[in-house]
Amino acid sequence: MQQPEEISMGKPYIIGIAGCAQSGKSTFARKLEQALDGANIKIFHIDDYHKPKDAQPRTTSSITGIEYIDFNQPLSFDLRRLRADLQAVNTDTVDVIIVEGTLILYDEVIISLLDLKLYVDARAEERAERYVGLYSQFYGYDFIKNSYAELVTYRIDEYVEPTKWRADVIINGSNPTDKSVDMIVAMYRNCIK
Repeated sequence: MQQPEEISMGKPYIIGIAGCAQSGKSTFARKLEQALDGANIKIFHIDDYHKPKDAQPRTTSSITGIEYIDFNQPLSFDLRRLRADLQAVNTDTVDVIIVEGTLILYDEVIISLLDLKLYVDARAEERAERYVGLYSQFYGYDFIKNSYAELVTYRIDEYVEPTKWRADVIINGSNPTDKSVDMIVAMYRNCIK
């Protein structure tokens, strides 16, 4: 496994956490934040950078002909603003930046800012069950089940899964153990010595 470069004091240590929708990225980010007790942490969630609904790309399903708002591709996010926000963090007050979301390992500029690249993975069936369970309460079971099958899975294959191989470490999102969190904390502490 490739070790991250040692970083100089004064520069925040930036951890990128990528993975498919409902793979466990946010859960792992929360556990990591708790474990980095004592560090000043700033967290960025790519979902906070979704473009307004009227500016979202639309995609028509080749299976049913239904048009969906396509929340799961690079054009859905204001990645330029996320890059700017990451670069504008006050380096005097922040020790660690955690940036998490589906496309964190897709964007070359964001990748170049990261000291450690993580990919949280879970079985496709488990991700689908989590996704449908979460979003069907807002949009209805059939609509979400169909949109996942007709759109989201294709975007995962196109934009998210290929970025897995850019990660320094792949985390089990089905059962993120304390050991995996402790390992990332140890890597961070080793790099700031």
